[in-house]
Amino acid sequence: MVFVLVGLVTLGAALVTVTTKQLVHAALWLVVALGGIAVEYLLLTAEFIAWVQVLIYVGSVVVLILFGLMLTRAPIGRSPDADSGNRWLALAVSLAAAATLVTVVVDAFRATWIDLEERTGPGQGSSEVTGTALFRHWVLPFEALSVLLLAALVGAIVLSKRNSDAGSGSRPDGAGAAPARRNKAGES
Repeated sequence: MVFVLVGLVTLGAALVTVTTKQLVHAALWLVVALGGIAVEYLLLTAEFIAWVQVLIYVGSVVVLILFGLMLTRAPIGRSPDADSGNRWLALAVSLAAAATLVTVVVDAFRATWIDLEERTGPGQGSSEVTGTALFRHWVLPFEALSVLLLAALVGAIVLSKRNSDAGSGSRPDGAGAAPARRNKAGES
């Protein structure tokens, strides 16, 4: 029952994330949605994956999004260009994608049940099993992802610098500079 309630809250937060016209509010609702997914992992006794979800997605990715919004000087309030007018097409595509995903997952795991009472060793979501799989098979993709996130942060800083230099009116040749003040003797 708790699993379904947390799932409904997560779904509601995800819907608000994609329907709001305020970018900062969308990022904060994304925190709620990703936190709900972490709670779902905890309810499935996958504690390691839950804390990775919190640290990487809630902690790093959302902070990176907020930094990107601040560094590129995105509008803080309502953004008129946040709605492209394709809302109904996007809704139809997302519902079709969700129906396909649910169908595939239900078909694939129809006969699979998680027995929370009987444990013979570390479970599939335990730290030991997950750590072994990550550091044996998935080290390179994690490192590639960290480089990609670093490149995105550097790109946001470069875009921010370009926009601030263009808006200040100063030019490298000094043509946009203010005229020098003359002292009392009339010399500059």
